[in-house]
Amino acid sequence: MSSDNNLQEPELPEALLPPGFLRDPVHLLAFGFGSGTAARAPGTWGSLAAIPIWFCFFWLPPVAYWVVVLLAFVVGIWLCGKTAGDLKVHDHEGIVWDEFVGMWIALGLFPDNIYGVLMAFSLFRLFDVLKPWPISWLDEYLPGGLGIMVDDVVAGFMALLSLFAIDRWLMPIIV
Repeated sequence: MSSDNNLQEPELPEALLPPGFLRDPVHLLAFGFGSGTAARAPGTWGSLAAIPIWFCFFWLPPVAYWVVVLLAFVVGIWLCGKTAGDLKVHDHEGIVWDEFVGMWIALGLFPDNIYGVLMAFSLFRLFDVLKPWPISWLDEYLPGGLGIMVDDVVAGFMALLSLFAIDRWLMPIIV
């Protein structure tokens, strides 16, 4: 006969969400329309959820596109800061609006096929997860919503620059 004392309790998430938390539009946006509630790898799910929304505005002229991304960044500082404050957790793993903006930056070369989108996604996730300098420094030392947003913005620009370099120098050699 086995003892119930040997059973382990499952680990609780970083911070449980209060009931009805995502009914607040600010929190719903900060949590990437719910994609940030994924039990595993919410940042990856948030990055994936950003892609269908990107299809709604990628066709804009480049200046308008970057204005939309800039507005999403500025609004994101407030969204993420407010949500983190309400949860009393600096950068809750479920807050993925920063991944949305980072992905939209990584997609800023406007890839015209699924391979380009997958490459942008892969590079963005690589930089976001590995957090090379200065991303790691920004993630550690910038407070509030700005701190939540900026590391993913830099990861997005690093992915964008990598895609540009691949497109500029590697693709002509392969093709």
